Amino acid sequence: MPIDRRSFLVHSGALALPSALLANAARAESAWPEAKPIRVVIPYAAGGVTDSVGRKLVEQVSKVLGQSMIVENKGGAGGTVGMQEVAKARPDGYTLALSAISPLTLSPHLGKLGYDASKDIVPVAPMMYSPVYVLATTAFTGTSWEDLIAQAKAKPDTVRFATSGIGSVGHIMLEQIQAKTGAKFIHVPYKGVGQTVTDAVGGQFEIMTGNPFGTINTLIEQGKLRVLATTGPQRAPNQPNIATLAEKGVPEANLTSLFGFMAPAGTAPPIIARLNEVVQAQVATPSIQETLRATDNVGLRQSAAEFAEFLKQESRNNAEIIKKANITM
Repeated sequence: MPIDRRSFLVHSGALALPSALLANAARAESAWPEAKPIRVVIPYAAGGVTDSVGRKLVEQVSKVLGQSMIVENKGGAGGTVGMQEVAKARPDGYTLALSAISPLTLSPHLGKLGYDASKDIVPVAPMMYSPVYVLATTAFTGTSWEDLIAQAKAKPDTVRFATSGIGSVGHIMLEQIQAKTGAKFIHVPYKGVGQTVTDAVGGQFEIMTGNPFGTINTLIEQGKLRVLATTGPQRAPNQPNIATLAEKGVPEANLTSLFGFMAPAGTAPPIIARLNEVVQAQVATPSIQETLRATDNVGLRQSAAEFAEFLKQESRNNAEIIKKANITM
């Protein structure tokens, strides 16, 4: 779910009137009348950026709603396994996805899925966008981005490049890097970032892509991972001396990751509206903002309609990128 050099509409203006608060409480009660928790499916293995920020956000949303919420990790196939489970769930408000948008805007252009991204899932609320770090492990003998490209050109198909899966943003970045520079890597796709990070520490490959979060940032501080390049409209605040891929001459790979909440198609509009309202408010709280800043992630606030329109545009953009780069699975 690549995004690059785009702006997001920011909305505030929450009502403080007691009557509005009472109306909100009534809506919450009527939206979830059954005595069971809301399942929030994260379609990736445990331990990634979606967990580190998302679980904290879900906890706060749960408290505001007064409704129990349980987070489940369902990794596989670049997030499409978990997204399919959500797509097939009853649209009763008790099943949500908290995911990168790529299973809806990228994966459908790479192969047949068990769900129709445009018909079976509805966007609810964005959470954040995240830069992507290009990271070197201790197995990499070079010291810079330039060394990486030189090695992969001099000895094609010897440098191992790990991503979070087939059809992931990291995979698209890899294909774009190869197409632009002429370097040739061995793609090592994982089911998510958790196992990728474990293997990175063990030097099982030379290069990986990953969104910044607590574990990765700690490994960078310890010198077990090195940032060779970042992505985004500007340099990451916590990595001010590291150039973006656009600065490195590969703007096509200068992609970021966007994460948000989705629901099965047919979920009642009042449920989607209430969730969007609460998620937007909680993303703006000091505790979530602090977590986002500490990990170089940026909170997003959009209405459900704006989020849906953004995903449509992303899907169109990705279709063009994949066609131009001749990317096939």
